[in-house]
Order: sequence, then structure tokens, then C-alpha cells
Amino acid sequence: MNRVYHPFWVIVNKEVSDHIRSWRFIILIVIIALTCMGSLYTALTNIGASIKPNDPDNAFLFLKLFTVSDGTLPSFVVFISFLGPLLGIALGFDAINSEQNRGTLSRILSQPIHRDFLINAKFVGALIVIGIMLFALGFLVMGFGLIAIGIPPTAEEFLRMVFFIIVSIFYVAFWLNLSIFFSIQFRQAATSALACVAIWLFFSVFYNMIINLIGKALSPSDFASDYQIVHYQRFMLNLLRFAPSQLFNEATTTLLMPSVRSLGPLTMEQVHGAIPSPLPLGQSLLVVWPQLTGLIAATVICFALSYVSFMRREVRSR
Repeated sequence: MNRVYHPFWVIVNKEVSDHIRSWRFIILIVIIALTCMGSLYTALTNIGASIKPNDPDNAFLFLKLFTVSDGTLPSFVVFISFLGPLLGIALGFDAINSEQNRGTLSRILSQPIHRDFLINAKFVGALIVIGIMLFALGFLVMGFGLIAIGIPPTAEEFLRMVFFIIVSIFYVAFWLNLSIFFSIQFRQAATSALACVAIWLFFSVFYNMIINLIGKALSPSDFASDYQIVHYQRFMLNLLRFAPSQLFNEATTTLLMPSVRSLGPLTMEQVHGAIPSPLPLGQSLLVVWPQLTGLIAATVICFALSYVSFMRREVRSR
């Protein structure tokens, strides 16, 4: 059978078309594009000031387009970290309950297609839209940067930017799967949207407050040894890594700033004799491999929960 006319890809094409033509998507892409242009303008106007003597990252000037900021506007990475979850939530919070409320869910499932085609196509269709949008924004930043700077990126810089976009896709896919899961659990789209936004606000605002309170309660005394202090810092850092945004920030920081050699606290013995130099791409990927694994695992778990919930859901015609 031709792949184009396979029932699964027919549903995927319909989902992609519905997303692109919706006002929700148009408003989101306008907001994200404007913030992207604002962060790019800030990076271009301050890229000269970001070059400091003896800075190992000076050799990676192109990567500074994604990380440089003067404080007035956040960098491109910060914008993706903040707006990425909203993009995933907006594309998935009514994926299933809207079909059920319109009475089209039972009609679709009454057709001679596998039931899991629908939930898989909902995810794949939204993921295609997210991937195209993030790659388009990333290459847009690279294109304007090439015109403004006049220096093309090296092969390693280009690969680092591509890996950054891929990590961003997994980060947004986590929130997409979470919103699809809530769209299965709740009948009303407003309820599922509020549940997703509540979790996003918890990890964005309140989770750090809770960790700070725990940190003050467990902080070592002034007479603590170096081992106790390092152990405390590692414990607090591991608590912070339960937030998806922390995993995303650590992964993207290491990929876009090759001088980052470690993401945890180091003792003086570990630092002694180290030469400040950028890591090659392979070593940077090894440093962030736990963060990448955590993001992928969280995305897969949310998708598995959505899949199982939908397959066990009883669908009745209205």
C-alpha cells in the first residue's frame, strides 16, 4: 500500500493541516517569531561586548547568537525554555477531548483503522509541526547571524546548533505528551489546559522556591568538611534536575558553550591543573548524556501513559 494513503499518515496529514490553519498556531508562531527576533537583535548588538580576553568560547562566535544577552531581553535559549512548554501545551491540551465533545471520536474509531493510529497520529502530527517550527527558527537565527557577522559557522558550530534544536524538540515533546495525557483524562478542554499550565507554573516558579527552602533547612554548618559541602551541593542539584527545564538548561548550556566541562560541583583537587579549553562536540555530548536521557525518558513515559489511557478508554457515541 502506498504510504501516502495509509490510514495513519492520512490522520497525520489532517492533524498537521489543522494545526497550521488554526488561529491558535498563528498567534503562537507570531509571538515566538517576535521574541526570536528580539533576542537575535539583542545578541547582535552585544556580541562584541561578549568577547572577553582569554575566554575559551571566543573561538565559537556563532554560538553566542543563541546565548548572549544584555539583560533587557533574554537570550534565544531562555525564550525557548520559557515558550517551548506553552507551544507543546497549546498543540495538545484538546487533542482527544475536543474530538469527543464534537462527537467525531466515535466516528473515527468506527472506521476500519487501528485504534492506536489516532493517538499516535495526534502525537506525530504535532511533533512534525514543532520540529519544523524550531528548525525554521534556528536556521533563521543562523541566517541573520551570517548576514550580520559575515563569518560562516564552522562544522562543529553547525552540529552543536543542530543538536540544540533536537534537544529543544524533545523538551517541547515532553509538554506535548503531558497535555495529550490530560486531554484524555479530562472531558473539558479548559480543565486539561489549566492542569498543564499548573504543572508548568509549578516547575517554573514554585519548585525552585521549595528547593530553596529545603536547601536552607539542610545547609551544612560553617565547620563542615569539603566532602560534606560537595555532597550537599550535589544533592541539591539532583533535586533541581527533577524539573524538565533544569535538564534542558544544562544540556543546552553545555552544547552552546563548549568551555563548560562539568555540570556538578568540583573539588579543588579536581580543578587543580585543569587547562581552560573548549571541549569537542563528542565530549560535550558525553557530559550532557544524563540530561538528554532524562528528557527522552520523561517524554517516553508521558507518551506511554497517554497511549495506555487512550487504549483503555471507553468511547461511546453521543
